[in-house]
Amino acid sequence: MDGLPPTLEKVIKGFSKFPGIGKKTAHRLGLHVLKTSSKEIEDFSQALINVKTKINTCNNCHNIAEADLCEICTDEKRDSSIICICEDPSDIYLIEKTGFRGVYHVLGGLLSPLDGIGPDDLQIDSLIERVKTATELIVATDTSIEGEATILYISKLLETQPIKMTRLARGLPVGGQLEYVDEATLTRSINERVELN
Repeated sequence: MDGLPPTLEKVIKGFSKFPGIGKKTAHRLGLHVLKTSSKEIEDFSQALINVKTKINTCNNCHNIAEADLCEICTDEKRDSSIICICEDPSDIYLIEKTGFRGVYHVLGGLLSPLDGIGPDDLQIDSLIERVKTATELIVATDTSIEGEATILYISKLLETQPIKMTRLARGLPVGGQLEYVDEATLTRSINERVELN
C-alpha cells in the first residue's frame, strides 16, 4: 500500500471488506481514523463489538433483536394478522419506509437445492405456526427462481389453510420509460394490470 505503516494498511484492508467500499474509499476511511480522536474510535470499536455480542434473532419473526423479541414484534400498534414474508432482515427496513404496519417473518434465505439450502435450513416451520393467527401473508421475496420456488413451496404447505396470500405488485417503475423496460417486467405488467377507477 505505497509506504503506509502496516497497522494502517490493516485498517484499510479491513474497511475494503465492507460491501460497497472500494480501495479509494477504504484508504480515505483509514486516513480519517488517524484524524479522529481516540475517544471516538474507542466508542466506535465498542459499538462494533456490541453488534457482535448483543444482537441476536427475534424468537418470533427472526428479525435482528437485542432481546427475545424485536421492536416490531413488541409494538402493540402493529396488525399481527398481516405477515410480510422476507428473505433477510435487511428487507424489513426497506418495507418499513413504505408505512407498512403489519408484522414480518424472516425466512433467513431462499430454497436453493444447488447450494444445498433446503426447507430445513429456512424458518418455514415457525411461519406455519404463526399462520394460525394470521389472515394474510404478503410475499416480499425476490422474483428470482429461488424466490419463486420458496413461495411455491410455502403456498403448497398452506393450501389447506384459510389464509389469503398476496405478493408485492411487480411492473413498471414510477417515472420509467417503456423503451428501457425488460421484456419479463413488461410481460408481468401486462398480465397483472389493474383497473382504473
